[in-house]
Amino acid sequence: MELQDMNAVVTGAGRGIGRAIALALAGAGARVAVADIDSEIADDTSAAIQEMDRESISIRADMGSLTEIDRMIEEARDAFGRIDVIVNNAGVTRFLDVMEVEEADWDRIHRVNAKGVFFCMQRAAREMIDQGGGGRIINIASIAGKGYAGTSNAAYAASKGAVISMTMIAAHQLGKHNINVNAICPGVTMTDLSITNMRQRAERTGVSIADLEQSRASRIPIGRANDPEDIAEMAGFLASPGARNITGQAFNVDGGLVMH
Repeated sequence: MELQDMNAVVTGAGRGIGRAIALALAGAGARVAVADIDSEIADDTSAAIQEMDRESISIRADMGSLTEIDRMIEEARDAFGRIDVIVNNAGVTRFLDVMEVEEADWDRIHRVNAKGVFFCMQRAAREMIDQGGGGRIINIASIAGKGYAGTSNAAYAASKGAVISMTMIAAHQLGKHNINVNAICPGVTMTDLSITNMRQRAERTGVSIADLEQSRASRIPIGRANDPEDIAEMAGFLASPGARNITGQAFNVDGGLVMH
């Protein structure tokens, strides 16, 4: 129970990677505030945590809104007394060729993936500093942010590159407050979002989903895509005492697809 008596906030925790992370942190002993723009699925994840005999609250919040980010942090703090860990997981994308990205696509993606992550990180850090320092910030980036050519679109890749850069700068500037800031860069991960992107790619290219999946797996050295739990295990470690001297890093969890 490495996270016993710790309080965590996980954004985009209603499904996929965020849900797996919320359950993993709870399994390690943490109280978890489950935040998602969809209140129904947030409630479902929170209920699953409570069934594990762990404390949890559900918060509906749009991670592109600073007002709602403030409210999310305040609700979590009021419920648990303090915030020790935040995992900034909420993100959006869709499959687009570089010549198809429009301003609305760019704005929608960066509103959540870049702006949202930054201000969630900043707001949580402010709370941690006010508490006397100490805390863990874990940002979910992507190997797309490191130039992975199989990304859903260039705007998404840019947003995740921003997450990696802001993680490093924040780690430098928050270290004096004993706040660790790291990023996780998932590779191909089996979530509803990735399946939707796979369907869009299949429709565009005329290649079957089965053939696309086989081609994708063949490029991964270890031979398999991630399950959400693979990302959750890394998040659990970065939140744990064992990672106390790790900060400013962007860890690939991708079966060896990108090796830098």
